[in-house]
Amino acid sequence: MNTYDLEHDLMNTNWIVEKCKKSDTYAQNLYSAMCNNRFFKNNEEWTASWRMAGGIVADIRGVGEDYMSFYCSGIGCDHIPEYVPESVVTDEIREDLLKLGWTIKSYEPRLNPGIYRNDWGGYDAGE
Repeated sequence: MNTYDLEHDLMNTNWIVEKCKKSDTYAQNLYSAMCNNRFFKNNEEWTASWRMAGGIVADIRGVGEDYMSFYCSGIGCDHIPEYVPESVVTDEIREDLLKLGWTIKSYEPRLNPGIYRNDWGGYDAGE
């Protein structure tokens, strides 16, 4: 069992909660940052699936949304310029998580010989 839990930290940090409630963009950017990234606090790792990330942000906002309100919101997000694709970490999100003691590392783009992460968060066979 991990001692550190990013979900707990986010849900219990009033200024993060307020940012998520006041800004759809901030909420979407936080969701996207939690996708396909690894988070570390005192050398302990925390990760979330896309569904879990969407559920966390929906719970933080507390306005009757569920994980589907955010799930895949970064795919084809051209119609909302402030939204970012899954796995993108904006400077604001990175700085806010750092204030909570969390650092972020992306997964390696090449996971195994011949296997690459594609743009959709899945895996493709490479050459």
